[in-house]
Amino acid sequence: MYKFTAISAGLSTPSSTRQVAENIAQAASEHLENTGHEASITIIELRDLASDLAHAMTSGGLLSDALREAIDQVTHADGLVVVTPVFKASYSGLFKMFFDVLDTQAIVGIPTVLAATAGSPRHSLVLDYSLRPLLSYMRATIMPTGVFAATEDFGGAESGALTKRIAKAGGELAEAIAGAIPTTPAKEESFLGLLQQHNGA
Repeated sequence: MYKFTAISAGLSTPSSTRQVAENIAQAASEHLENTGHEASITIIELRDLASDLAHAMTSGGLLSDALREAIDQVTHADGLVVVTPVFKASYSGLFKMFFDVLDTQAIVGIPTVLAATAGSPRHSLVLDYSLRPLLSYMRATIMPTGVFAATEDFGGAESGALTKRIAKAGGELAEAIAGAIPTTPAKEESFLGLLQQHNGA
């Protein structure tokens, strides 16, 4: 059985960030099941680990049982989905804290979908300018399709486009862990390199 772990840094209940995380993981799971494979999904709510993360950061890396279990679920996953709300044009502090406590070898080579939620589509570049450099540094294998969801994408005229993008990202993740896409660690990319790619340089 393949194991998907989705990390949600959403703060509210209900959370659009968690919804996106669940939908991507479910799309990947269904893709695998349609090809005869079994899959399980684990959702990690970083909001529930906020105090544990703060303690780990201020105690020299001492981990609570709950945080240790979450890290174990991430490091032993076949595929990851990471989703953060956008604060001040970047990922949330809670999201960053979780990756700060991970060992640098924890997710090397694990196929990973990047996703973010925000109130405005103006923040869509956060996937390339914030999340991609962080996950590239961690040497995860980043899937080609990222998912960005603004408030207007939920239940409005744009919801169909979001659904298609989630299905595409989930399909890529499923194919990667099933062996259809080579899973090699992403090369670390500089911020300048990302800008050049975006501008077509």
